[in-house]
Amino acid sequence: MSVPDPKSHAVTLSSSQRRFDTRPGETVLAAALRQGVILPYSCKNGTCASCKCRLVTGRVAYPFNPPLALTDDDLADGQVLACQATAESELTLEAREIEQIADLPVRMMPARVEAIDDLTPDVRRLRLKLPRGQRLQFLAGQYIDILLPGGKRRAFSIASTPAETDFIELHVKYVDGGGFTGHVFGDMTPGEIVRFEGPLGTFFVRLGSPRPILMMGGGTGFAPLKAMIEDLLAAGDDRPITLYWGVRTEADLYARALIAEIAERHHDFRFVPVLSEPDDDWEGRTGFVHEALLADHRNLSAYEIYMSGPPIMVHSARKALLARGVSEDHLHYDSFDFAPDVPPQDTDVGN
Repeated sequence: MSVPDPKSHAVTLSSSQRRFDTRPGETVLAAALRQGVILPYSCKNGTCASCKCRLVTGRVAYPFNPPLALTDDDLADGQVLACQATAESELTLEAREIEQIADLPVRMMPARVEAIDDLTPDVRRLRLKLPRGQRLQFLAGQYIDILLPGGKRRAFSIASTPAETDFIELHVKYVDGGGFTGHVFGDMTPGEIVRFEGPLGTFFVRLGSPRPILMMGGGTGFAPLKAMIEDLLAAGDDRPITLYWGVRTEADLYARALIAEIAERHHDFRFVPVLSEPDDDWEGRTGFVHEALLADHRNLSAYEIYMSGPPIMVHSARKALLARGVSEDHLHYDSFDFAPDVPPQDTDVGN
């Protein structure tokens, strides 16, 4: 693995000619966010490809984590991962800027655990009370980092909407060996204080788009989609919405009552559950959730598409959707999983 050039280098975005500087050993994404340039990103550990951009000129290195999310075709096309790449020279990048979240302050805040509810045997809902007189400004779909001892952090999508000013809701799935999730399912009690940083990520609902909406979630990837749907309803946005939710068993569909309420409130809402390990009496869709979506929609060019869930789901779906002619501008995704720790310099900025 190469060692980065210990110098500061300028980065220029080819579309806008906007420039920012990288510090020695600082990732391109961290440098951009530090200077108010919002590039697409999600996991910040090199697994989701949300921050992928094309290197027009210059050289980069990967001193923290290898660019696992890049395919051989991506590498041949000059694609780089901004969350892991450090500059070894001046760079010119072909990358999209996200304007809508540029003015949202990223804050570190305490919150009190108000309630812990079992949604399934391995999914719990946390309701966190924000400090009196303070609110978290965010867009539906974004996430927060729970700050842990030793500088570690764990990302969780916000399942509540920006209209809820006193509380934020998280859906936490138990992960064997996960320190924080083990605590949530073990000895966490109401009244405990947690610290978090947010809002983070560039996964959010585009309220201004006229396009009908397709949503696809895997497991607790339903959480940000829930927030998005409720935000659309609150805004009076009546575009057609189809939600595909992939889980293992019928018991894992932990929000069916809520989804039934959404269907009553929205005139053109469709829900398609997809089970990968169904019981014999299940009469609905089975298999991979993205394959169900693709089977139902031959022409996807007219839609705004949102997907959230494990990397394997997001990677497979993204590849298939792009092959169907979906534009990157209308494909929005959030990929999360336990992966290598976020590099230390990124924690100053803020799954």
